[in-house]
Amino acid sequence: MTHRMKLLSKAIVPCLLAFAMLPLTAFAGNSQARSYGDVRTLAPFPVPPGSPEGIAVKGNKAYVSGPARFGTAGGPPSIVVVYDTRTGEQLETIQIQGEDLSQEHANSCVAFDGEGRLYVVNTQRGIVRIDLGSGEQAVYAPPVSNLAPLEAPPLPNDIAFDPAGNLYLTDSLQATIWRIPPGGGAPQAWFQDTGLATPFGANGIRINPDRTKVYFVVTAEGANEFGFTGGKIYTLPLVGAPTASQLEVFHQYNGEGPDGIAFGNSGKLYVILASPGFSGVSVLSPTGAETARFGNAPGSLISPFNSPANVAFDKHGSLLVTNHTFIFPGNESVLSVFVDDKESPLVKP
Repeated sequence: MTHRMKLLSKAIVPCLLAFAMLPLTAFAGNSQARSYGDVRTLAPFPVPPGSPEGIAVKGNKAYVSGPARFGTAGGPPSIVVVYDTRTGEQLETIQIQGEDLSQEHANSCVAFDGEGRLYVVNTQRGIVRIDLGSGEQAVYAPPVSNLAPLEAPPLPNDIAFDPAGNLYLTDSLQATIWRIPPGGGAPQAWFQDTGLATPFGANGIRINPDRTKVYFVVTAEGANEFGFTGGKIYTLPLVGAPTASQLEVFHQYNGEGPDGIAFGNSGKLYVILASPGFSGVSVLSPTGAETARFGNAPGSLISPFNSPANVAFDKHGSLLVTNHTFIFPGNESVLSVFVDDKESPLVKP
C-alpha cells in the first residue's frame, strides 16, 4: 500500500460547515411526495463484492459498478448491477469478462454513449464497452500507462465524453487526465500537472452544460497527521491541450473530500462528499457558492451516507448516490436523494 493510500485510509476529518440532518427511510417509489433533501435507500449493493462506485442511468434503469477497492485478488468478478430506479428491484448482474481473478481486479465508473452502449472503467482490462442488447463486451481502450517513476500506480477513476466523441478519464494517483480518441484506442495524456499529485488527486469529471469547460475534482489537496486538508473543484477549457495557467478553482472545500459530480438542469453542480468526517451531498450554485448540504447526523459515520462515491440523476427529480464504504463496512447501497431537479443532459456521442 502506498503512502498516499495509507493517508486515505486514515482520513477522518471534521465537518466544518452547517448541514441538514435528514432521516433515512425505506424507499417507497416515486409516486409519494418527497421533501427537498429527503434521503432513502433505493437498493443494497451485493456483498461480495461490495464497494460500489460508478453509476449511470438509462431510462428507468440504473447501472452500478464495483468493486472499486484493493484486495480483490481471489474474489469474484467485477460487476455492474442493474436496478429499476422506480422500485429498487435488482434486475440483472453483468460480469466483466476476461479478468484474471487471481490478481487485483476492480470496476470504477461508467458512462453511456448515444447508442446506449455502456462503458466501464476496469483496472485490468481498460475501458470495456458493453452492448446491452447482445451482451457483447469489447475493450474500447487498453489500461492507462504506468508513469514511472511516480510512487503511485495508475488508478483510473471517472469518465466523460465531449461533443467530438473524445472520452476523458481521470487518474487519481498519477496526476493525469487521459483522453481517448473517438472510436477508442490508447489513452493519451490530455492534462498533467504536479498540482494534481496529491494524496488522492483527479477524481470525478464532467463537461459543463454549455460544453466549454471540463470540471473535475481533486479529492485531497494535502494531508497531515489529522487527515486531509481538503479538496477542490477545478475547471479547464475544453481545448486540445490545456495548460496549468488555465486551471481555475471553482470551489474549495474545508477539509471535506469531494468525489463524483453531476450538473442539474437548474445549473447547479451536485458534489458527493466522501470523507468519513462528512459524508453527503454538497450543492453548488453556477458561481461556485455552496447553497445546500445534506449529510449524516453528528457522530454518525455510516448512516445514511457511508463514504459515498458517485452520483447520477434518475428521471424523477432525485440524485442516485453510490455508498462506497471505503473505510467502514456496512450500508453498501444506492441512495436516493430528492433535490427536485433533473439532469443536465450528458454528452452521449
